[in-house]
Amino acid sequence: MSITKFNIGNIPAILLGEKSDKIYIFVHGKSGSKEEAKAFAEIACPKGYQVLGIDLPEHGERKNEFDTFYPWNAVFELIKVMEFAKENWNNIALRANSIGAWFSMLALSEENLSNCLFVSPILDMNKLILKMMSYADVSEEKLKSEKIIQTEFGETLSWKYYLYAKEHPVKWNHPTSILYAGCDNLTERFTVDEFVKRFNCKLSVMENGEHWFHTPEQLTVLRKWEEENI
Repeated sequence: MSITKFNIGNIPAILLGEKSDKIYIFVHGKSGSKEEAKAFAEIACPKGYQVLGIDLPEHGERKNEFDTFYPWNAVFELIKVMEFAKENWNNIALRANSIGAWFSMLALSEENLSNCLFVSPILDMNKLILKMMSYADVSEEKLKSEKIIQTEFGETLSWKYYLYAKEHPVKWNHPTSILYAGCDNLTERFTVDEFVKRFNCKLSVMENGEHWFHTPEQLTVLRKWEEENI
């Protein structure tokens, strides 16, 4: 498989597969990197696609960055990546994980995407933040007053982030397939069902799966799902 590393502006990128007019943009989740695109490319490239992976802020080759992994930065960069893709490919599709799916929906809602594959996507960030605020016993008033609050379970609550999520609801109108884990601790099943119904998506569920698909059993389910939905 052909592998090329380069930068899109300041964004480290990897391009996999032989030259084609079809491309999947691969967007990793938290703690991921562009190299995760390689496993997906093993399935997508034989079907005639190339795969373009990128490092989001504070990830991969950018792990030494500080205080940049925010939606307003990621959205800006994904718009740049999409512009690059439109200059080089006619058929553009999307494969995204977790928070990468949320960033992608914010950035690419008005674009022409032929297919979208979401794994354990964050579909309602505002609801997720409210859940974390409840766990941490933090009211909206307290967060507004203190601006930044560190929680005991390792997440940082931010008033600016909360407002951004609240003011940027997802709008989505692309052919989309979702792989959801029944034991996902970030997104409830009813949130997924509501999203699927609202935006006419295709849903597959691994009932005993976790948010992070990583065990041999989970990865087998993931690869089979990718194979069937590309």
